[in-house]
Amino acid sequence: MAGVRRPAVFLDRDGVINVDHGYVCSEDRLEWVLGVFEALSRLKRAGYLLIVVTNQAGIGRGYYDETALHSFHSLLNDELTRHGGGIDAFYFCPFHADASVARYRHPDHPDRKPNPGMLLQAMHDRPIDPDRSFLIGDKTSDVAAARAAGVTGYLFEGGNLDDLVRHILDGSAPAS
Repeated sequence: MAGVRRPAVFLDRDGVINVDHGYVCSEDRLEWVLGVFEALSRLKRAGYLLIVVTNQAGIGRGYYDETALHSFHSLLNDELTRHGGGIDAFYFCPFHADASVARYRHPDHPDRKPNPGMLLQAMHDRPIDPDRSFLIGDKTSDVAAARAAGVTGYLFEGGNLDDLVRHILDGSAPAS
């Protein structure tokens, strides 16, 4: 894609933006990660695109559908935007080797992390500079996807997300 390339932060969703209670896709199960509003606002002010890349096996398992997921992402983004950290794009992978919904059953879909498909698609869709971009995830599979896409990965192990973001931006956080 032509034009000025911008840095992006790729964010896993469950465990980084919202607390991972398992298959979260409704407002009644939403609990924000500590410091998420401050962290995403800080990243926006620093000029980063914010891109969510999330495995969503709950769709493949039939727990909720894509319409429900889009509604939930809209709800998330409305609140994040109110706090100055709106998401620029959401990418999700509903595919899983054990999906009960046949059309989502795939042994190793290229979009399912640790595969890099969602990150690569985002870099194709938007003017993203991978050399100045990074990923924050709560699982080693997130970091593996970042590495496979040529992007630095950071593992968020809980606590205050803004603390990690401040350390990443000041260069004191070690990459995973």
